[in-house]
Amino acid sequence: MTTSRKRAAKTPPPVYVVSGGVGASGEQLVQTVLAQFPDHHMPVITLGNVRQVTQIKRVVAQAKQTGGIVAHTLVDDRLRAMLIDLARAEDVAAIDLMGPLLSRLEGVLKRKALGQPGLYRQFHRAYYERVSAIEFTMAHDDGQHPAGWPQADIILTGVSRAGKTPLSMYLAVLGWKVANIPLVPEVPPPPEMFKLKRDRVIGLTIRPDQLIVFREQRYRQLGVPVPLDYIDPRRIGAEVQAALRVFRRGRFAVIDVTDKPIETSADEIIKLIESRAK
Repeated sequence: MTTSRKRAAKTPPPVYVVSGGVGASGEQLVQTVLAQFPDHHMPVITLGNVRQVTQIKRVVAQAKQTGGIVAHTLVDDRLRAMLIDLARAEDVAAIDLMGPLLSRLEGVLKRKALGQPGLYRQFHRAYYERVSAIEFTMAHDDGQHPAGWPQADIILTGVSRAGKTPLSMYLAVLGWKVANIPLVPEVPPPPEMFKLKRDRVIGLTIRPDQLIVFREQRYRQLGVPVPLDYIDPRRIGAEVQAALRVFRRGRFAVIDVTDKPIETSADEIIKLIESRAK
């Protein structure tokens, strides 16, 4: 391999995104720019919550050692100036993504910027919490990732088509982190479920005849024949009773979702969880 080929094959130096907050906005901007170079996979290392001089010195030293670039969104005047001076002294490329705009706005608005990192996220905390709840709920749908169940605000459990997933997503949009655990015939319930705080676990029950309708509708939507045992009235009745026994064993609260819209069931669940928390 020629020298030029070796150089081309080497990984490009990283971009260090330095922020006083979590660094999400700076990283997003850098990634947006890098998308214009699809053939080059440049590493992006985000360093958030930078509040100390030692952190500034460390990242500049890393950039110097790796030949990297520092892109920063520091709103603290002192830290920003120190990073710029230190990078210049160490011959490290440093790009100020925040300073010029801050200075310009201070001139236009005739007032000094607060210089407090993380304000945007604080002002939009409810939005970020809702997004976090939705991501958590999607990741813990249908019994996935048992290790994360203890972090859930609410755990829903019940038989197939009892409405666990739509209820979970509705609650997640309201900001609740939800995990849902299916109860499958002839399969023992996961032992991890009985180790959870029982005041967060809600068992969903439903009348067998309505469950049959929901299961038939599901298979019609999929365009495939419904398995006969999946809608057998006797089997479904036994399945619902088995689920109730699981709820009694765990001493879980039970909500009957028969003939109820999602909003009503969700409201019952929230009131139950909040009353137990008190």
